[in-house]
Amino acid sequence: MIRVLFGEKGAGKTKRIIQMANQTLLEAKGSIVFIDDDSQYMYEVKRSIRFVDASHFDIDGPKMFYGFLCGLAAQDHDLEHLFIDGFLKIVHHDLNTLEGLFTQLDKFAEDRKITITISISGKPEDVPAFLKGYVL
Repeated sequence: MIRVLFGEKGAGKTKRIIQMANQTLLEAKGSIVFIDDDSQYMYEVKRSIRFVDASHFDIDGPKMFYGFLCGLAAQDHDLEHLFIDGFLKIVHHDLNTLEGLFTQLDKFAEDRKITITISISGKPEDVPAFLKGYVL
């Protein structure tokens, strides 16, 4: 399952995704990974949640990002939740070009029984049609 927090910069998406991750810890049976575009919020996320600063991995595009997620899932067989903050800063692509990536992510999440929550900055009227079904 994919869930997307979509809103303008400063709308509280980061605060909300951190709260969601920390709350998930109370009921999750598997592991939780929080991916961010920098380490600014590392200490906001509870210690039991694995925090990954994606800026250390030189991710440059949707294919590389997908491979990065596959690597995380391969080494963690009980991965249950992925939280991704600063998505567009990590992927380095225009949102309108990422329909294929979301198709892959949907299958990835379904096949592995992982819930993926993503925060994306943008104006509500600019949400691409392919993304509307995922927006919370």
